[in-house]
Order: sequence, then structure tokens, then C-alpha cells
Amino acid sequence: MAAEVREAEQIGNTSDSDSVQTELLETNEIPGKSENALLVATDSFEDLNYAGLTNGTLPTVSTSGTIHSLVKKKARRASALLDENEAAGDNTASSDETTNAVDQESSEVSGEDSQEDHLESRLTDLSLNETESLPEEIPMTQLIPTSSDIEDVNSLEWKQQRRHIFIISESGKPVYSRHGSEDKLVTIMGVMQALVICTHDFQKDTLRSIVAGDHKFVFMCRDHLTFIGITRGRESTQQMLLQLTYMYNQVISVLTLSTLTRIFKQHRNYDLRRPLSGAEKFFDNLLNLMDVEPGLLLSSVRCLPLDSSVRENISHSIVQHAKVKDLVFALIIAQNQLVTLVRMKKYYIHPMDLHLIINLINASESFKAAESWTPICLPKFDACGFLQAHVSYLDEECHTCLLLLSVDIEAFYILSECKAKIKERLVRYNALKAINDSLRRNSYSIQQCSISDLRHFLYKSRSIAQYTSPELEAPYHTKEEQQRLFDLYHYLHDRIHTSGRQLKILFHVGPYETLLGWVTQGFELYAVFGPLVTKTIAIHAVNKLLRWIKKEEDRLFILSSVTF
Repeated sequence: MAAEVREAEQIGNTSDSDSVQTELLETNEIPGKSENALLVATDSFEDLNYAGLTNGTLPTVSTSGTIHSLVKKKARRASALLDENEAAGDNTASSDETTNAVDQESSEVSGEDSQEDHLESRLTDLSLNETESLPEEIPMTQLIPTSSDIEDVNSLEWKQQRRHIFIISESGKPVYSRHGSEDKLVTIMGVMQALVICTHDFQKDTLRSIVAGDHKFVFMCRDHLTFIGITRGRESTQQMLLQLTYMYNQVISVLTLSTLTRIFKQHRNYDLRRPLSGAEKFFDNLLNLMDVEPGLLLSSVRCLPLDSSVRENISHSIVQHAKVKDLVFALIIAQNQLVTLVRMKKYYIHPMDLHLIINLINASESFKAAESWTPICLPKFDACGFLQAHVSYLDEECHTCLLLLSVDIEAFYILSECKAKIKERLVRYNALKAINDSLRRNSYSIQQCSISDLRHFLYKSRSIAQYTSPELEAPYHTKEEQQRLFDLYHYLHDRIHTSGRQLKILFHVGPYETLLGWVTQGFELYAVFGPLVTKTIAIHAVNKLLRWIKKEEDRLFILSSVTF
């Protein structure tokens, strides 16, 4: 521990007047800078704080416009229909309508059901559209199957997990646990919820975090739910808050905010595991993604390296063959990397929402079997309703995924025809081959930058909310070394963004690496060097790196936004 303290104290001068900053790039030379961005340019991490969490809502993108009006209108109609059915009670006619709604959900892929019927069926059969219906006689303890049902929560293995995430309802009912069965954790969750309630009721305060030994407990209360993160890693309180916010957004993505509010307004003690049955895979996969994907920490998206001419050809293929009414977004994703995104004019997608889309694709093996038609709520775009997503893969290996997001519940067949035409054109112009070739190259090597002692880096262009990084090479070829590298990025990111004073440059000397963090209005750069690199050498090296990124920016980033 003392060694870590000494390591942390070896921080270089952060003054703006350092003489080593003699070769800073001018503003117009910032790599990846664009005034025509396709994503919402945001610094969610900096905006995330407890003051913003106490007002009931997080800052979101403006939800005005025709598309948002359609989303809200459909959500209101669905809510009204649900209220009517509940008021009918056990009436026979109501039972028949419910049965019909369940039957309609089974044919959802055909696109013939309505959004109202779909929302009704989601709360009627208590499952996601891709999860098979469970018999009613199965007890609640079996509705949430996990791989660790047999795990003893008192075991040393459970206690030594690096991170735990819990979701608890306002009434103390368990909703989700990252490790172990929720039913075996009722007592533990009850104690944590009691701490939150006691702090609020008796001290008129909000419980934010607790540090106990090498464990850190972080609490976040949102919309009748309490999110608790426990870590013994290098994540800061604010970084854990960001992870809990992603978990909250995943809940909203499955249910929508209006449905969640309605459930707890009518039934304060409602067991939310019922409508979330089958969604555990999304939560688990999202947490796994946080361990390996820096984009969630940086609130940005990685783009697949492609020649600008190829990317432009792909975008124009979508524009040419997907001119469909009410189509809001069309995007292609290949192995967690954005290939292209075409949007309706005046509407943008937030990086957090894009991460939820990537998580949806990764966690759903069923999408690989056939074209799918599924609802998805994008909380930053509009938390009150669903968009309808046509999901399909364009290659036999199921690496390249096309998503067409519309507000029209009956557009499945139309979008299916669009997909076929898009794929035909991409094959004809060898665009799919170019995507597969780029995937096989596995990003790019750090050696291409021609900078000695540079081992790895993360570069984020703040104006376009995109980042780039090379593939992981020696010495980061093992899982343990990769985790250690990610911990170093967490430390560097936290020191720059959440320390007592705002830092622009942070130079850190450790026993195995030298780190440099550099943040400006236009970009964020986190670089890892060998342990013998000096501060002056590191500054000149990153300037050279920025010039290399500037040279390759058309291949590494999407700098122009294509619209329908």
C-alpha cells in the first residue's frame, strides 16, 4: 500500500506555463474535430454528480419534434389501454383481450401486432419478447435463473469478487445481483436499503458512499429503485456512479420510464423481477462490457477503421435504399465498433444509447438466427417510449449487424426489403469484404505510430464523441495485465477529472509504466509509456502521436454526419 502511495505522489507539474508544452497543437489541428457530428457530443462523466441525481432526472437530449411526439403518443395510448384492462379486473372480455395480446406477441417478428398490444403483453406474460413464456405455476424463485444459484453467498469466492452490483426496489425487494441469487441475498439487500432509508428519513440526507477497508460502496437512488455498487478495484466513486447510471439506463431500455413509474405508482411493493425476467443477460453482458470497453468510461464510441471512400459508400447505400417514412436511425455495427450511422435530420443519438444498442446485440444470440423485430427504449433519446428495431446480420459469420430504428410498428416487411437491397449493394461494391478485412486486421498495431516506448493509448475527440486505441500487445497479452492496464486508465481518468482542482496534464511515474494524461477542450489523451520515459520525452511523443492520428483521422473516425 505504501508503494502505491509513493507511486501516486510522483505527479508532474500541471501548470499551464510548463516549458515542455512548447509544441501544443493549434485548435484547428485537433485530430477528429468536426462541426458535423453524428453523435451527441457530451462529457457525461463530468456532468455526473450527486446534485444532478437528486432532482429525479438526469440531463437528456431535447425530446421535442415530430418523432418524439409520435413516441410519446404511442406510449400514452399503450398506458391508457393497460389502465382499461386493469380496471376490468377478472372480466371475461378483459381476459380474452389479454390472451389475444399474448398470442400477438408470439408473431411479433411478422410486424403485424400493434405497439399497444406489445406493451400489454410485456406486462402480461412477464417476459421479454425473445424469452419463452414460463408456466404460471413456476414459483418466483425459479423465474430468475442464474449461473450462481448454487453458490453460497457466505463463501470466500463470493466475497472476493472484484465488483458487486445490486438493484433493490424502494420497498426493499431484490431486483438484480451481479453475483449470487437474489433470493439468497434478501437479508444483505435489506440492510443496504435500510441504510439508505435511515440516512434519508432521520438525517435528511442522501447516502452517497461508504469506504470500508479496501471496499467502496456507492449508492444511487433513481425512480423507486436503489442501485448499489461495491468495488475493491481502482474505480472512483464517480466512475462507479457512471456504471450504476448505465445499469439504470438498461432498466429503462427494457421497460421505459413511463412503465416503471406506472408500476410503482400503482403497486409500491411490486416485484420488478417479473417484468424483467429474461433481462439478466443484458445486465450481465453490460457489466462485462464495462470491464473491457473503454468507451463506456470515456462516454464515446469506437469506430471500425475503414477508408473514408468505403465508409462513404456504405452510408450512401443506406441512404439510397432506406428512404422510409418514420425511419429515425440506420446503423451498422461490427464487433462493438461503429461502421456507419445515418440519421433523420434534427435527431441525434447519444453515446450511452449506442452502448445499450451494442449491448443488446452482444447479449442476444437469437438475432443471429433470423431477421428480428424488437422494441428498444433509448433513454437519452426518449425515455418514455419504444423505437422499433429491425435487426439483421449481413454476413454468414454474423460479425456485421444492421439496425434500422423506426417509430412505425408495422414497418417490418418494408425494412426487410430495405435490408436486402442494402446488402446487395454492399456486396456488389465489396464493402462487406472491406469490413471483414478490417475486422481480421484487429484494429491497428501501436508500431504503426512509430513512437518508441509508447505501449498503448486512448484518444477521444470530444466534439464527435468518438475514440480510438490500438490493439493490446505485449506486455498486455494476458487477462491480468489487461485488467491492470485498465485500472491504470481508471486512475489516470479519475485524477484528471475528479481531483480537487481541474488538471490539463498529469504525468505519473509508476514501477512498471509511465502515464500521461492530457485533456483540452478538443480532445482527451491517455498514453502509457515504458517506465524510463521522462516528462519532456512523453510530451513530445504525444505531440507526434497527435500528428499521426490527424493524418489517419479519415480512417479512424466518422467526421461527417449523413442524413436521410
